[in-house]
Amino acid sequence: MRDDSIAFTGQGIPAATLARLGRTRGFVFDMDGTLLLGNERNHDMKPLPGALEITHWLSEHSIPFAVFTNGTARSPEEYATTLRKLGFALPDAAMMTPASSAVDLFVQRGYKRVLVLGGDGLAMPLRKAGIEVVAPVGRPQADAVLIGWYREFTMNNLEAACYAVWGGAQAFSSSQAMFFATAAGKTLGTSRAISAMLKDLTGCRVQIVGKPSIHALSAAARRLGVRAKDLAVVGDDPELEVPMAHRGRSLAVAVNTGLGDADSFSHLPPARWPHLTVHGVDELLRLLQGQTL
Repeated sequence: MRDDSIAFTGQGIPAATLARLGRTRGFVFDMDGTLLLGNERNHDMKPLPGALEITHWLSEHSIPFAVFTNGTARSPEEYATTLRKLGFALPDAAMMTPASSAVDLFVQRGYKRVLVLGGDGLAMPLRKAGIEVVAPVGRPQADAVLIGWYREFTMNNLEAACYAVWGGAQAFSSSQAMFFATAAGKTLGTSRAISAMLKDLTGCRVQIVGKPSIHALSAAARRLGVRAKDLAVVGDDPELEVPMAHRGRSLAVAVNTGLGDADSFSHLPPARWPHLTVHGVDELLRLLQGQTL
């Protein structure tokens, strides 16, 4: 490790943590609060310090990475296009949402028809995978119900989802996080609220396909061609990226540029704390530049 990197990040990072960072073979980044901040609909996005630089540095060094957001307002390809316009080095295949991991899981389970509580950003990846998207109206039959960003949600949609579950459909949520980071601060998500209503009315189990589920991490690992234990997961939310990293035995890296701060992980058992905490991805980049990866 170079002395200038140590001076930048401060003393006290265990040598074993730095050595593990040096052995990392791929990265999974959160988007909101980690790489950028936007509004509640992921518009007016602005990269955070070091965000553009770290994606370019990883690309130049042929280190695979993915950006995984729990947002489903847009399709992965639409997010990738938006981020490239901001200057990120990000091919379409490197952008993932809960729809990406849902497709992986649904194909594995042989699901053919899925009722979607969300917009095109959630439905398009399913259609591309050959899965029939069922509209949330009437009394539909489906193999699964998939819940995402859906501010337009109505009681008629809820009733349709209930009938699908009563008919045997399994329920899946993009996220159970209450909030996500925006430039204005915390913004309430929709998946958890809708899931709570569906669960209360039907008694169903709601499975998570986005972060922090092992489904999300496994899908990212397959996408990158890297074992989960050789990945670093970088994020700002104490309830999402760090727990997901521990589930897959990945390196958990916390940043303080979004929802989390230096004290946000203190309620967790020490074994579930981040392996490494940095202020932002600019500091993480300085560490990486001092490593031989």
